[in-house]
Amino acid sequence: MLSYKEAKSRMDAALDAIKREFATVRTGKATPALLDTVRVDAYGAKMPLNQVATVSTPEPSLILVQPFDRSLLHEIEKGIQMADLGFNPSNDGNVIRVPIPPLNEERRQEYVRLLHKMAEEGRVSIRHARHEARDQVKSRIKSHDVGEDEGHRELDEIQKLTDDFITKIDELLQHKEHEVMQV
Repeated sequence: MLSYKEAKSRMDAALDAIKREFATVRTGKATPALLDTVRVDAYGAKMPLNQVATVSTPEPSLILVQPFDRSLLHEIEKGIQMADLGFNPSNDGNVIRVPIPPLNEERRQEYVRLLHKMAEEGRVSIRHARHEARDQVKSRIKSHDVGEDEGHRELDEIQKLTDDFITKIDELLQHKEHEVMQV
């Protein structure tokens, strides 16, 4: 059942992508993933922050960025500011401290809307994988490569798989929404 395995791996990839996207959405807590979108001008190229520095969270409201090369401190600070994440980094000559301000209610609602949009994109990816898998099974039934009963059994399994993955996305959304709305 190649189409089932293909569909499952594509749905797994879509779920992983949603998890990564959700990690970049800010909650009241500091996480290193909040700076995943930051790019730094280093060594003549734009590089991801995690390739030029160690990012840690020693406190729930602080991100600490320790560059591998201290000469990049200013570029890292500039990269964090240019990422337009609403953070105000401070440079003490050795490390960059990024205090995470508390979220106001309006900003929390914006993040929840963003989360819902991301979740819907994930559901669309999963439905797309289901659609392609169903088309493969239907063409195999039509060309008599597989019997009708077996084909319909495969279609049912693909639908069950789809329902499972959409449920997982909904659970992730609910959990992340709860994190964002927590004061």
